[in-house]
Formats: sequence, structure tokens, C-alpha cells
Amino acid sequence: MDLGLAGRTYIVTGGTRGLGRATAEVLVAEGANVVLSSRSQDSVDATVAALGGRATGVAVDNSDPDAATALLEAAQETFGGVHGALVSVGGPPPGTVLGRSDDEWRQAFESIFLGGLRVATTVANAIEAEGSIALVLSTSVKQPVTGLGISNGLRPGLAMAAKDLADELGPRGVRVNTLLPGRVDTERVRELDALAGDAAAARERTAAGIPLRRYGHPAEFGRAAAFLLSPASGYLTGVMLPVDGGLTRGL
Repeated sequence: MDLGLAGRTYIVTGGTRGLGRATAEVLVAEGANVVLSSRSQDSVDATVAALGGRATGVAVDNSDPDAATALLEAAQETFGGVHGALVSVGGPPPGTVLGRSDDEWRQAFESIFLGGLRVATTVANAIEAEGSIALVLSTSVKQPVTGLGISNGLRPGLAMAAKDLADELGPRGVRVNTLLPGRVDTERVRELDALAGDAAAARERTAAGIPLRRYGHPAEFGRAAAFLLSPASGYLTGVMLPVDGGLTRGL
């Protein structure tokens, strides 16, 4: 199936590793242009070089109030405009709600919640016709993940803000959806498994509770995200799509 991505331009935050990188790779393979971001200039440069001529990048932190404008300007200057964005950021520090400091909550809110919404709304306002925005959240939108107190607190609120934004932007033809990854085999998930002391045993225990009995591959997430961003999903908005192998038990 042709996703209709050729020649379109997407901003991908957190695009140098993990789920953002996987999505950027699929978008470029499908003929789209990408403007990716990371806090590390070296990571940006290496990823842009690996993706080739349809990619450019900006070293920014989502928590920076100027980050969204910098990304949009890069898209406009390099590719002439923007058709959407994948908003992905690294996860907040692990730990329980009682074990997290006020500063950790504030920093996570600035980066994940406020920074994510800032990118989404800035891109939405710049889309001239129809377009698509997808926010990478977590299965913690529907059920808490043990040991991820800050994520459990912020992700559901951002999901509802995205749902509200879908209502606001729908009349303009701009769609807003969210992706809820479960245990996808990224650097972040490996780090979380390692916190248990025996990463291999933790992975085996977790996989046993997933109906597909395995962790997801980043490319599988990337293809789901690329579909939501593409014109091929043109009648989907306000959707919260689990990409979790059936891990989430609720509807």
C-alpha cells in the first residue's frame, strides 16, 4: 500500500534514537523529508548522515520555549513547509511517586507535557492544508507501569490534551493521534529492564505477560507511526493506538 508520504515533510523530535529514530527511518524510506531533533549535536549529525539527503536536524531540547520554532524554521527553510510531526521525548527518571523530587516533576513536565504540546501546536498552526500530528506516549495512559511514577502521572493528561486538540484542529483537516508503545526493544526499555538487576530475567518475565510473547521491534512501531502520519490514515483522528503486542488489558 502506498502511504502517500512521498515529498511530504515531518518534524520528528527525539529522532536520533529509539522510537523516534525508527519512525524517521520509515518516513525517509517512504519518500518523506524529516527534520529531526535531539539534545546532542553529534547525535543529530550522525543520524542525518545515516538517513541521507531527505533529512536535516536541529540540536534542541523540547523543554526550551524556542525549540518548536527552531524546528519549524528548519523545515520551512530546507523543505519549504511542513505536513506534520511525531512528538517523541525520552522518558522521565524511573521511580515511585514518593521517591521523585519536585525538580524532577518540573523538568519532566516542561519536556514531556508542555514541550510536547508546544511542538504539536506550533506545527499545527503552520500546516497549510491537511496534515497529521502524532504524540508518542505510553501504555501508562491506560494502566500504570510499575516504577514509572512520573510517566504514569503525565502521560494520561497529555493524552487528553491531544484528544482535545484533535477536536479543535479537525475542522482544518489536521489530525491528532497518539501512540501508546509497550515493551519495544529500545535503549530506554533495556535500561529499565537492567534496573531489576538481571535484565535478561526481567525481559523474560515481562514477555511472558505479553500475548505475542515477545518485545516489539522498533521498526514495527515506526511503521505504525508512519501510517498514522500519512494520508493513508486520513479518517483517523483522536485515536490512542496501543503498539504493545496486546499487553494493555483494557479497551
